[in-house]
Amino acid sequence: MTARPVVLFVDQVHPFLKENLEKIGYQCVVKPGLDREDLLGLLPGLTGIIVRSRFRLGPEELSLANSLRFVGRVGSGLENIDVDYASGRGIACLNSPEGNRDSVGEHAVGMLLALLNKLCQANAEVSRGCWNREKNRGTELMGKTMGIVGYGNTGSALARCLSGFRMRLLAYDKYKTGFGNQAVSEATMEELFDQADFLSLHLPLTNETRQLVDLGYLNRFRKNIVLINTSRGEVVNTRDLVTALESGRLSGAALDVLEYEHLTFEKLELRELPPPFQYLAAHPRVMMTPHVAGWTHESYRKLSEVLFEKIRALPLTRA
Repeated sequence: MTARPVVLFVDQVHPFLKENLEKIGYQCVVKPGLDREDLLGLLPGLTGIIVRSRFRLGPEELSLANSLRFVGRVGSGLENIDVDYASGRGIACLNSPEGNRDSVGEHAVGMLLALLNKLCQANAEVSRGCWNREKNRGTELMGKTMGIVGYGNTGSALARCLSGFRMRLLAYDKYKTGFGNQAVSEATMEELFDQADFLSLHLPLTNETRQLVDLGYLNRFRKNIVLINTSRGEVVNTRDLVTALESGRLSGAALDVLEYEHLTFEKLELRELPPPFQYLAAHPRVMMTPHVAGWTHESYRKLSEVLFEKIRALPLTRA
């Protein structure tokens, strides 16, 4: 009897993925507590690896995986995988951004609405018996311009979420054209610098985007924008973000991601957080959440459903 191809799960994911891979002939081994040395020992016998973000898979690791057919990333970003090296070895790198794009879009809108309408501040005050209406006067979205940088899965999902707010939506994507429609106008970055009231980032973390949003970038906006980042923390230079807030160049920030996050996105090294984080935490016009924009109850399953369909489309063995 031919042995079934083995897929190793090194992160906890929705059981849908394991159950359905086994139905189509894979043997699934689930080891979410695996350390790196054990992973290296298992690599030669694997057909697939299912990861979120616990491990970096570069040449050292992938060179040992002589039977590997695919790496499945439950989520969107592939920055922890050397995609070029993997592709050169015939290893497919699959991800599932379609599974949580709607949750990211909704979360971005929720953070922006909460920030503009001072919901967290007002709730805390009313809970203390403080009834200050003027101090908590909000700002409407209607008639404002949203700039969207990166018009892939999450950028387009944000646009859909905002379509009923009667805003002007401008989207810029360096690697995509011809996507404009009745709701969204395709724009240059110069147009976003000139016209945006709010800016939402939807970018992968690459050498090109790391620290892209620095003081020089923020100073190019004509208006004092609100910045929304639900992509990757390292896309934004936090120290420069603080400088822009201090000077008034930014009127606020909604951050679901921080450059201080651990590789796994599961924690912050609290004892090592620098002064810029403390400034953000105390700022009344800054809202932060713990990298949960794409982490809803619904997306937890959808991420695995999307990834399963992509794996099922591959042959069981390498050519």
